[in-house]
Amino acid sequence: MNADELRALQAPLKARYKDDDASGKVTFKAKGTLDDQNIACKVETGRAIVDAGLHPATGGTGLQVCSGDMLLEALVACAGVTMKAVATALGITIRAGTVSAEGDLDFRGTLGVSRETPVGFSAIRMRFDLDSDATAEQKATLLKLTERYCVVYQTLRAGVQMTVAPL
Repeated sequence: MNADELRALQAPLKARYKDDDASGKVTFKAKGTLDDQNIACKVETGRAIVDAGLHPATGGTGLQVCSGDMLLEALVACAGVTMKAVATALGITIRAGTVSAEGDLDFRGTLGVSRETPVGFSAIRMRFDLDSDATAEQKATLLKLTERYCVVYQTLRAGVQMTVAPL
């Protein structure tokens, strides 16, 4: 796909969203089923069912995916797709590339060993490695716009209001 094809694909969407604010709002949904035999949750991804379970650092076997890994994978996927879309729109050729993310998590918080230890990631680092003839200035713009338009990155960075329905 080139920049003109991307613009043609997105132009009617942008026009509709500009004319009707509500049309641009979509509610994403995720659903998981609690496993009746194991400490696990089967998550429907839209393409397959993922069996998520405890991380080995909390007693898991490592045979099931960890939700922390899934969070980083969602970040990598979103950032990669966003970068490709931005590069296409700007006419920047990326011959090949990788996106990686790593996060630091202290399981003492999750396991209740230390009340002072926060539950969740304390830091997440992303890295992009590209095979491209883009100039340093183009790469800086590409990175800036990828950060700006990546939904998962912005959600993690800014935080989000969350509610939980009572049981």
